[in-house]
Amino acid sequence: MKQRHRAALCALALTAAGAALAQGYPNKVIKLQIPFAPGGTTDLIGRVMAEPLGKALGQVVIIENKAGGGGVIGATETARAAPDGYSLGMATVSTTAANPAINPKIPYNPLLDFTPIINIAATPNIIAVHPSFPARNYKDFVAELKKSPGKYSYATSGTGSIAHLQMELYKSLSATFVTHIPYRGSGPALNDTVAGQVPIIFDNLPSTLPFVLQKRLIPIAVAAPQRLASLPDVPTFKEVGLEPVNRMAYYGILGPKGLPKEVIDKVSAGVKKALEDPAVRKRIEDTGSIIVANTPEQFAAQIKAEYEVYKNVVETAKLKLD
Repeated sequence: MKQRHRAALCALALTAAGAALAQGYPNKVIKLQIPFAPGGTTDLIGRVMAEPLGKALGQVVIIENKAGGGGVIGATETARAAPDGYSLGMATVSTTAANPAINPKIPYNPLLDFTPIINIAATPNIIAVHPSFPARNYKDFVAELKKSPGKYSYATSGTGSIAHLQMELYKSLSATFVTHIPYRGSGPALNDTVAGQVPIIFDNLPSTLPFVLQKRLIPIAVAAPQRLASLPDVPTFKEVGLEPVNRMAYYGILGPKGLPKEVIDKVSAGVKKALEDPAVRKRIEDTGSIIVANTPEQFAAQIKAEYEVYKNVVETAKLKLD
């Protein structure tokens, strides 16, 4: 009984100490971990937010890229960080839903080992091809894949990423076959696709759109609620009869489990304050993204819902790691 009493007192003391520290938060530099290489959508949105978020919080927010494992390496570091608010991470569907759904060896539980803070934005996803690919529209694209099964390969930001699972789902629903080439982020995947080393990419729209607008990549189909103003001639997956593939990605901020409420509230308020700046909103919206800025509870529910969707995708389509 005495041991239990001491343990309870220690827990109360730690909670009180954490609350006291949180009241002075932040009083030093905050690290925002990007779990992918520079150049992708996660990196883009994180960097857009870092400076205005730092101004809103009164401290510098630095970006650190920790790529690998389809986002798992960086996400794992965030999950294992001290719950003091000085080591936060960018949350994506890849790191909190798709990868955990397909990879039983991931060293964290996406629903238990993080503290969701806020979803910054939702973005469409896209299939695009190198200009040398013998198709310029969806009808010809799927016809070419069916004519030559196994001839082509596609690039993604990594094994277990949302792009990987969505493309594998696409393959199963369209009865096509292309080989997966995983990279350490969208940046390297895009570089090789634009260079013609890989003919197809499944990626988030913000990182791909500049190359599409420059006609260095050809858009084939998008995962979005409706056709995009920036790509009015490109059909959604729903339009081509593949609604299960028609899911958008999210980009939010989370921390390790056990973050004090004061820290959660301050970071959430800081993001919302940063998003009040029309210039910041425009930089995000110009990528094709939609501002979300929801509550911690709403973001937690969103992560849970996406994880369950992709878990079902994996089980139904019997998907396994390459």
